[in-house]
Amino acid sequence: MDNAGFQQAERAQLSILSKLEKRCLVWMAERMPTRVNSDHLTVLGATGMFLAGLCYWYARWNRLGLLLVILFLAVNWFGDSLDGTLARVRNRQRPRYGFYVDHVSDTFGGLFLTSGLAFSGYMSTAIAAGLLIVFYMLSIEVYLATYTIGTFHLSFWIFGPTELRLVLAIGNLVLYFSDSSTVKLIGGEYRLFDVGGAVGIVGMALMLIVATIRHTRTLYHAEMLP
Repeated sequence: MDNAGFQQAERAQLSILSKLEKRCLVWMAERMPTRVNSDHLTVLGATGMFLAGLCYWYARWNRLGLLLVILFLAVNWFGDSLDGTLARVRNRQRPRYGFYVDHVSDTFGGLFLTSGLAFSGYMSTAIAAGLLIVFYMLSIEVYLATYTIGTFHLSFWIFGPTELRLVLAIGNLVLYFSDSSTVKLIGGEYRLFDVGGAVGIVGMALMLIVATIRHTRTLYHAEMLP
């Protein structure tokens, strides 16, 4: 199997930190030791997300786990964000292999992270499951649009994976330094991460609906029947 006739999708990254992040990633890729390749970084990123999930579970008994999650989210960012950049800087790209492996890793990473949140006691199982479901639905839409339209959307509005990691890290810091893991809202008391998770579910659901409508219209007009 070769890449004859294969056309790589255009990458669309419009998140608020994307320009700064790209410069940092290129700078690091240019200085990466030659013995390190993209596969090493992909494995590192997946391992970081797996350990972040374990640390959420550990945080059920020791709040230090919340800080360890931040550390492993940073490890995940380093590996997951740098693997593709390293391949492009070194002109060692494998577009089909890279796309497949990277996003299968993201699929398992989402499962690891939300499972850890569900077992942590800081987020209810229902909210964690809702986050995982809407994340998978949004991912499916992105992959279908990549195949049918030829544009791979790495972000929605001003949010991308890096921004979401930062929001999660900030939430962890708030929990770690707070005397309570709950907040009072609309006459009731709720877990902070349940509130944040519910906001995340609604936000991703809106992104999914908007993207579905936009891409359906684009494809309808591109293939109108006579």
